[in-house]
Amino acid sequence: MDEGNSPYDPALGDWQTLARFFSPTEACLLRGCLQAAGVPAALADAHLVQTYSLLASAVPVRVLVPERCLAQARAVMAAYQRGDYSLPDDEPTASMNPLQTDSEDADRTPRENPNT
Repeated sequence: MDEGNSPYDPALGDWQTLARFFSPTEACLLRGCLQAAGVPAALADAHLVQTYSLLASAVPVRVLVPERCLAQARAVMAAYQRGDYSLPDDEPTASMNPLQTDSEDADRTPRENPNT
């Protein structure tokens, strides 16, 4: 298995295919949502698809979960497909430095460039 995958636990049963994606990125997103929800998850064939992009339409990336976690994994996948994990697009943008407040900007005076 590759990096980012959950370790295999024989007590949870064999790995079962939950979903197939032609995009490794989408498979990684779902794996992350599953792991964040406490469901062990792994990807299969992601490196193969990324290395040999011509195979992408023939060999999808598989998202695997342990057999005993399939019901919980299906619920998480349904929430993912509904968009429950999406970020809102209408959030105001923060300043370039999130640690700097607007009052600190007002107190700062521009420095002169000594090279001019």
